[in-house]
Amino acid sequence: MRSLIFIAARLALFTSSISADSIPSEPLSSQQILPNNFKPLQVFQNVNLVRNTNLEKGYVRETVNVVIENIDSKPQDQYYIPFGADVIDKVGGLEVRDKKNPGPPFKTEIVEYDPYSPTQFFRTTLPQPLPPKSQLTLSITYHILSTLTPLPFKIAQIERQYLQHTFSTYTPSAYLTLKQKTKLKFTSPNVPDAIGGSPEKQGTTFTYGPYNDSIPAGALEPASVRYEFTKPIIHATLLERDIEISHWGGNLATEERYWLTNQGAHLKNNFNRVQWAQTERGFGYTPPTPALRELNVPLKVGSLNPYYTDDIGNVSTSHYRSSKKEAILELKPRYPVFGGWKYSFRIGWDANLKSFLRVLKTPEGGHVLKVPFLEGPKMGEGVSYGKVEVRVILPEGARNVKFETEVPLVAVEETMHRTFMDTVGRTTLKLTAMNVVDEARDKPLIVTYDYPFSAAFRKPITIFLGIAAVFATAWGIGRLDVSIGKQA
Repeated sequence: MRSLIFIAARLALFTSSISADSIPSEPLSSQQILPNNFKPLQVFQNVNLVRNTNLEKGYVRETVNVVIENIDSKPQDQYYIPFGADVIDKVGGLEVRDKKNPGPPFKTEIVEYDPYSPTQFFRTTLPQPLPPKSQLTLSITYHILSTLTPLPFKIAQIERQYLQHTFSTYTPSAYLTLKQKTKLKFTSPNVPDAIGGSPEKQGTTFTYGPYNDSIPAGALEPASVRYEFTKPIIHATLLERDIEISHWGGNLATEERYWLTNQGAHLKNNFNRVQWAQTERGFGYTPPTPALRELNVPLKVGSLNPYYTDDIGNVSTSHYRSSKKEAILELKPRYPVFGGWKYSFRIGWDANLKSFLRVLKTPEGGHVLKVPFLEGPKMGEGVSYGKVEVRVILPEGARNVKFETEVPLVAVEETMHRTFMDTVGRTTLKLTAMNVVDEARDKPLIVTYDYPFSAAFRKPITIFLGIAAVFATAWGIGRLDVSIGKQA
């Protein structure tokens, strides 16, 4: 079972961006298989390390700033980052950069050596080998999904919700660390329990350390905190996002299908609708609740014809506000989504294609499409996605499709999508990502493709020939003599 989890994580956490040079035909994954007794060589040491853990959303966000030093006699360019086997498949968006010289993230991949080991590794390759006795400041960012535990697990309908976060006051590292500290940021100062370590408390921040003693590689110091988080923990197990291009209509149609769940505390008793109605009125004050009341989806200015449906049909409890400065689709589910409850729905809208598409002056009819990889709800408590599937449906006849995105992908596929009056079908680019969070909103997806002038007339010619065939058939049938009498 653990080997399957490890393989899934290996596919989900490949963090190199996909270039526009080609479209792989197989899922992206690390091909680095190391011996079972693998241990990172002690060629680096962490001179100073500061870890910032943000618990203001329904998932864990971590930023580790570390000054590394090459203590070997030769230049080194491979730095390993360890994670526990129980969380490796929940890590997403891992990026490593040079903190002092902002630029693209370094190549980072997960390595496979023993699926039964309690520790797994990411390997970062520095753009240039670090000379002996030289130092480099790395900024390592990532998020971890579905690790915050409601405590207590069941609460009353109007009771406050508390989450438990378990961690190590020593930042897990594959190398000796000379000096380090860990900071935790909460949504409120209400933190009734803090087990392990002796944190310095200041407002909504806890600080563990600094630890000036040399901490050996792999050292851990277990700790946990229980803090108030009376908000829903919104998680989409699956998001299917379709972006359909129509050159003839000048339209870009977007549809998103969500399978949502609230990972917060479950209800201790049955749902009381009367009690909920009382808290909804609130007489000018709406008390905080761990239930999901509504979702706000910011759209691009100029978006048209929004709709909101679920498994039953059209949902009328929505409102679309549009102006010259903003466009927001406000969604209200048919019922409040409490912890453990699920809700599936779909939304869609149209937009002017000219705002997203640029035509190149090339003989092949080149086009460049720039759209957000992810849009969706924007909530203060955050939204996480277990799996995201994005389909870009191009016009019939589009070819030589290439793309580029900063979002880590696990699968890329080019297929054909057939709709009304299509002949061979529309070229469709399908991209799959795992462990995505709302911070990826509006990260661009750039798709380039060739659309020859002749391809633009494929559908009108098909329609013309179809209509002509109908008339010809009707005329032919009309010329038939179906009478049963003798001809004169």
